[in-house]
Amino acid sequence: MKRIMHKSKIHRAVVTEANLDYVGSITIDQDLLEAADILPNEKVQVVNNNNGQRLETYVIAGERGSGVICLNGAAARKAEIGDEVIIISYSCFDDKKAKQLNPKIVMVNDNNELM
Repeated sequence: MKRIMHKSKIHRAVVTEANLDYVGSITIDQDLLEAADILPNEKVQVVNNNNGQRLETYVIAGERGSGVICLNGAAARKAEIGDEVIIISYSCFDDKKAKQLNPKIVMVNDNNELM
């Protein structure tokens, strides 16, 4: 049996941009992606702590060290600049691995810098 499990997350990041004139996705600082083991084009869930909105999209790598968290396209309607979000990555694991899984949790400060 395979289980879909929480693999990693970027916890309490702050939205820095919302770009409606884009095809879609979320742009995330490359440093944060690496710390959370999230790859460009990987599917993620974005949970907005300010308004309760949830969405699924794919990741675009942003400029390293920029702190960028930018919702693009239709996703830009789900958050405002300054909103706090949790970005969650999931993966499929067999039963044995799922029971041993320790998800990576990346904590950031108000400037989306690693803590």
